[in-house]
Amino acid sequence: MQRLSRTLERELRQFDTTRHGLKAGEFDVLTTLRRSGPPYRMTAGAFLKASMITSGAVTRRIDRMEVRGLVERVRPQGGDRRSVQIQLTEKGKQEADALFPQHLENEVRMLSALGREEPDELARLLRKLLESHGDTSLT
Repeated sequence: MQRLSRTLERELRQFDTTRHGLKAGEFDVLTTLRRSGPPYRMTAGAFLKASMITSGAVTRRIDRMEVRGLVERVRPQGGDRRSVQIQLTEKGKQEADALFPQHLENEVRMLSALGREEPDELARLLRKLLESHGDTSLT
């Protein structure tokens, strides 16, 4: 499992960095916010839970992406002034929309060794393993 994980991560990293100029994990930020629906905004806490990485890693990713104009930190009006939300900019939304179909094509390529029914079976088995170790984020 570790060897496969390293191999697939290398493939995804090559897709993100080499082809599209994204640093590790930035595609995940774009797509997590895009999936949240309009206005493509999440609290830092909700984003942290959805992304399954450390708060320090989230902060570094958001800092880098904010400099590039892909995301912005916003404070909700009338709400808790300490509360910060992370929001896709229009540039970030366009980037996510442009990259997502290519990302799906890349994943299809990476799973091409499997037969027609096997990707669903693989997803079911991986979900079962995750759940058995306490990860219920996919349910």
